[in-house]
Amino acid sequence: MNEVEAKPVWHRRNLLDINSLSREEIEALFKTAHSFREVSTRSVKKVPALRGQVVVNLFYEPSTRTRISFTLAAQRLSADVVDFIADASSISKGETLVDTANNIIAMGVDTIVLRHPAPGAARFLASNVDVAVVNAGDGAHSHPTQGLLDLYTLLDNLGSLEGRRVAIVGDISHSRVARSGMLAFRKFGAEVVLVGPPTLVPRSFSELEGVTISHSLDAVLGDVDAICLLRMQRERQGAGLFPSLEEYSRLFGMNSERLQRCRDDVLILHPGPMNRGIEITPDVADGERSRVLAQVTNGLAVRMAVLYMVAGGSA
Repeated sequence: MNEVEAKPVWHRRNLLDINSLSREEIEALFKTAHSFREVSTRSVKKVPALRGQVVVNLFYEPSTRTRISFTLAAQRLSADVVDFIADASSISKGETLVDTANNIIAMGVDTIVLRHPAPGAARFLASNVDVAVVNAGDGAHSHPTQGLLDLYTLLDNLGSLEGRRVAIVGDISHSRVARSGMLAFRKFGAEVVLVGPPTLVPRSFSELEGVTISHSLDAVLGDVDAICLLRMQRERQGAGLFPSLEEYSRLFGMNSERLQRCRDDVLILHPGPMNRGIEITPDVADGERSRVLAQVTNGLAVRMAVLYMVAGGSA
C-alpha cells in the first residue's frame, strides 16, 4: 500500500451508523479507501495491514453481496475470516446475541461485523463487548458502509456534492440504505429528494434539513444529478402498501425513456440486488450512466478502510 498521511480525526473502535460520523472522519476514511482501491488491481491482491487479526461476519439475516464484500475486504488486509451462519448455530437454540458474541470473542476474535434484523442491535452489541463492532445492517435503521460507498462513488464521479441534488427512489420506509444514504449525502452538501408512493415515503423525513419528498419520479428527472434506486423489499413490507410490482414499475421504474429526460451526465446507482424490470430496466442497469459495478468495487475499498481503521490503523 502507498504511504498515506497521518489521520488525527479517527478515534473510533466501532462503526455503527452514519449520523455519528463527522465530515472530517468520513474524509479520513475515504483517503484510506482510496489508498486501498488499487490493491484489487494487483496480481497479488493482499496487503499485510491486519495480519494476525481475526474478523467474524456474524450475520443473522441472509446476505450475499455485503457478506462477500466484508470477507474479501478482510482477506485482502491479510486477516483471518470466519463466516458465522446463524441458522446453523446455537442461536436457533435460544442463545442471546451477547452470549454468542462473547463465545466467539473467547476464541480470539478482534472484530465482529454484525447484520441483524433488530434496529440498534449493533450499538447494543458494541456496548456489551470488548472488541470492534461494524454494523453491516440493523433492520430498517442503518447500513453505514452502504451509505459510505454510495457517497464515495458520487464524490469519485462528481468531485463535490455541494449544490448537487440526489434522488433516492423506492421503498424509503423500509430501507436502511435510504436512511444511511440521505444522512451521508447531506453531510457533504447535497439536497436529497425522496421519491416514491405515499405509502412508502414517510412524511416525517420532510422535517430534515435538506430533504424534500416527491411522489412523482417524472417530476424530478430533469433536476437531479444522481438517482439512487432501491430494491423493492417484499420481505420487509406489510400487505397492501402498493397495488402491484407492475404498477410500481410503471410509475417509479427507471427505464430508457425516463433516462432520456434526465440530465446528460446523470448518475444511476443501485445497492443491489437488482430486480431487473421492476425498479430498473436492463438497458439502464448496464448503460453508460450506470455506476452499479463501480459501487461494488468502491464498496470493497471502503470496507477495507473501515476494518483497518476500527482495528486502530492510521491513514
